[in-house]
Amino acid sequence: MAFRSLPQTRQAGSTDSASNDPYAPLQNAPSDRPFVIAQLGQSLDGRIATSTGESQWINCDGALDHVHRLRALVDAVVVGVGTAVADNPLLNVRRVEGRSPARVVIDPWGRLPPDSHCLRDDGVRRLLVRSVDVDVPAGCEAIKINARDRKVSPKEIVASLFERGLRRILIEGGSRTISEFIDADALDRLHVLVAPIIIGSGKAGLSLNPVGKLSEARRPRTHVHMLPGGDVLFDCEMRSPS
Repeated sequence: MAFRSLPQTRQAGSTDSASNDPYAPLQNAPSDRPFVIAQLGQSLDGRIATSTGESQWINCDGALDHVHRLRALVDAVVVGVGTAVADNPLLNVRRVEGRSPARVVIDPWGRLPPDSHCLRDDGVRRLLVRSVDVDVPAGCEAIKINARDRKVSPKEIVASLFERGLRRILIEGGSRTISEFIDADALDRLHVLVAPIIIGSGKAGLSLNPVGKLSEARRPRTHVHMLPGGDVLFDCEMRSPS
């Protein structure tokens, strides 16, 4: 499946084909290993929600279209149970042409209500990552991964999905889940969608393990794209040398 490059594209970093087409890395992903991409939408001041939890809609239509294009290109979309409970997302493809990916919820302790939208039987695979033996809804698959310090290893999640034929994986939320995947060095690509809005308070987009020096900070090679509506996409190569 092919999508045309985004309009008003500008480059930062290398000049390979990915700098002109943010979907190329997914389309050309290697077949012998997992390829993991995460996306995060936030304000100019790095907020993903107000202090009261309101988050719809920080980003504009162009950013929403972009997320649905990513879904159409991956084999599985992954969210944490906090996001699944708070937002009750469908996690399917609606705004662009393409098939919907398998839906995966990281739900170690079985918190997800069985009537959640993402568990609806619509012909798409539905998988639940669990650390305890809890019944899963009919038609859903359970992936048993033991938790350590009440956390499930992102790399073990990716490996388990790959074993089940899900090679291209989108980590869609929430911010805690994406942060844990970054800290675990489990991402190939990170898409940060920055909206032209200043909130001034509220929930931060990323919360990573602290560093003591700027020399220890991550500086991924990054490609910058202007999206229709004013959002800016930062396409970060998480495997590139810092």
